[in-house]
Amino acid sequence: MNIGDKSADLDDMDRKIVAVLREDGRITVTDLAQRVGMSKTPCQTRMRRLIESGVIRGFRAVTDPAALGMDHIAFVEVSLSDTREQALRDFNSAVQRIPEVEECHMLAANFDYLLKVRTADIRRYRAVLGEKISSLPHVASTSTFVAMETVKDGVR
Repeated sequence: MNIGDKSADLDDMDRKIVAVLREDGRITVTDLAQRVGMSKTPCQTRMRRLIESGVIRGFRAVTDPAALGMDHIAFVEVSLSDTREQALRDFNSAVQRIPEVEECHMLAANFDYLLKVRTADIRRYRAVLGEKISSLPHVASTSTFVAMETVKDGVR
């Protein structure tokens, strides 16, 4: 599979397998094969190939953040003082080490990155912002937007 464009090598059956697994990552191979209309062994082979090629990057439990006391979400615009390649690499590497940052996206906008930060409450968020995010390499400024309610997220 070509790393540059993994989707080019997927056929309709691969896409069906991925669609079912996105709905239920715990489905048995037998049930998966039945749902996509093929026998178990070829289905298992395709699934293994999708994992090995990186199309399927992993499986995880989808949790309820409120039940875990982590239902405060803030989106943070980050502007860097330096956007040369080394500075971007430094920032990218450092942001990976902040567990409260659930997502980090480099944007083409009037700021450089958008972070999704999940904490227990506003006090904990303030600490994460002041002690961790603001201390990331090359951070010049931040702007925070607090989510009042999640209407739709990536979980189906």
